[in-house]
Amino acid sequence: MSFLRRRSAATPAGPDFDVLAMDPGDWPGNLGAGLLPAPDGSCQGVFLRYDLFGGRGPAMVIGNLPEGSPARETAEGQIPFEVAQLLAALENDEEVTVTGTEESPVMLDDNLLIVRRILCSETRISCVQFDRSDGVLVTIASWDRPITEDLYQLLKPLPAELFQR
Repeated sequence: MSFLRRRSAATPAGPDFDVLAMDPGDWPGNLGAGLLPAPDGSCQGVFLRYDLFGGRGPAMVIGNLPEGSPARETAEGQIPFEVAQLLAALENDEEVTVTGTEESPVMLDDNLLIVRRILCSETRISCVQFDRSDGVLVTIASWDRPITEDLYQLLKPLPAELFQR
């Protein structure tokens, strides 16, 4: 995806990569964002929680994890980081595992994405992943809502100012 690239600012303002998500102004619910810091202060990932349930928990978590982020490493059958965050926010402590994956091509503007659908033992969870051209892994986890191809059209890089302190 040509519009996604690493930022090269002298002083990073949050993550040193573009965060691909839905613009908070376009989302009618509450938004929460979290940064995954490394011991050296660099950003090892960003995840955003979108709440459409009126304060009863998030409807969706979107993660952006760069190459080398420890949150990307999962053992066989282990759920992605974003699914774990979604379950924790919903205070759901049932054990959930990955039961399989499916890959499918999706056109996004002029770009072809290979989307991996992650199948979980908890069937109310929908989860998809795709790799960006800059090496960042995007994972979308949704509770009780299917993830359709229309959602990918809403994703765009968020401004760096959103992550400044």
